[in-house]
Amino acid sequence: MDGILASRSRQKKKKKWRKCVLKCWSVELWRHRPHPSARSNRLLNRGIFKKIIVLYFTMVHHLVRDASSEEAQRGTPLGRLTTLSYGAGHMLNDITSACWFTYLLLFLTDIGLSPRDAAIVMLSGQVADAFATVFVGELIDRFGHFKLWHAGGSFLVAISFSSVFGSCLFCKIIGSNSPTLQTIGYSIFAAIFNVGWAITQVSHMSMVNCITLDPTSRVALASCRNAFTMVANLSLYAVALCVFSIYNSRASADIKIQYRWIAYLSIFIGCFFVVLFLVGVKEPRLKQEIQYKKISRISWAHWFKKILYYQVALVYTLTRLVTNVSQALLAFYVTNELGMSDSSKALVPATIYICSLLVSVILQEIRWSGWRLKFFFSAGAILWVFSGAGIFVLPPSKHNYIYILSIIVGAANALMTVTGISMESTLVGEDLNGCAFVYGSLSFLDKLSCGLALYVLESYEGSSDVSVNYSVTRYGIGAVPAACALLSAVITYTMKLTDSSSIPLVEPLIA
Repeated sequence: MDGILASRSRQKKKKKWRKCVLKCWSVELWRHRPHPSARSNRLLNRGIFKKIIVLYFTMVHHLVRDASSEEAQRGTPLGRLTTLSYGAGHMLNDITSACWFTYLLLFLTDIGLSPRDAAIVMLSGQVADAFATVFVGELIDRFGHFKLWHAGGSFLVAISFSSVFGSCLFCKIIGSNSPTLQTIGYSIFAAIFNVGWAITQVSHMSMVNCITLDPTSRVALASCRNAFTMVANLSLYAVALCVFSIYNSRASADIKIQYRWIAYLSIFIGCFFVVLFLVGVKEPRLKQEIQYKKISRISWAHWFKKILYYQVALVYTLTRLVTNVSQALLAFYVTNELGMSDSSKALVPATIYICSLLVSVILQEIRWSGWRLKFFFSAGAILWVFSGAGIFVLPPSKHNYIYILSIIVGAANALMTVTGISMESTLVGEDLNGCAFVYGSLSFLDKLSCGLALYVLESYEGSSDVSVNYSVTRYGIGAVPAACALLSAVITYTMKLTDSSSIPLVEPLIA
């Protein structure tokens, strides 16, 4: 359908130029009507001929330029440098997000907050993130400038994250360390951090559709981004393993020192990669051309009328529930449920992300189509169902089997995340003037649902209403993700994803 419309557009341009040439020719013939002198007639005819030749080549130039521009937009394959530079742009968000979901609840409960208060702090951040994504998406659709938004959001993340993991600044100002004031103080900085995080995420994700229209290149960008997510998580767990080995204490002050060092080192690593992104990636040209041509923005109602929008929204939200909820409860699971050492809080997640990294790199080399996205996503969801069941029933006496389950979880996470994000790109297609709203609205659902899910689970921690045989942590890390994965696979089966022509990458990323 897109090809037919493009062909009609080119035919209209040709007709327009033909009419223009004929009109100019007629005007010139009338202006230079024949004179009595034969010599002057020959000279005038030469002048008319030259002008017609100039008009003809001008027409050809414009047609070739429009065709080449359209071809470039339709699917110029990306090179290795652009793809890698783009993937590095989300490192600060990824490494801080890994710390947020893996260690925030553990940190807050270790310094004396109740599980419910710790969940309130996380929920405040998730709610702020959810609403920020919608507003940021609307502003980016209006004004563009992805890199400027990205730089501003990264700056906000860098200056606020160290206050999330550290002493309560609000408590120092008030002069009291009551649990209520601590909850309020940490919630304020959690909200600020997540607003910056949302700005960076929406600008970075929506940039994919404006860098290229080629489906394979888009999946390569999403896969490279996911691979750098794994690198960020591995970097965090390497830092955490070193810090936990050096500071091995249960005192509240030492715990704050531990996590403050983790936060500082995470910010330093993430900012380094943000600079690489800002230097290596140019402002997307497709968005600039849309703004230059003053094409009207796509309204929200356009997306709400599409069934695919709701399907992709559900699949993406369920995928984030699978990965984020399991990640948030993993540290509690390996230490409290399986009775493993503190080093396992870094080793088990590291195993998951090493496998995810390998799978993400492999996925970058595949030529993608609609049915392949559905197949690989469903495969990842099925892997999560089996691994979730194993995690749910794993006894402490066989805790070493968690490393085998971690390998399966890592592969499943990569399959679901890469293809889930790529479904968003498929949904947007060539409607670039509303892509930021799509990413923002879906992130809104993602953040709000994850925050509420973790709040509910933590609220029931230690409750007598829960089954004696299995704790809330086991339900949260095993049963809930497995159920979400199964439901997302069913929804994916009902999708109708359009297949568009794709071009292989200029340079394979694993040469």
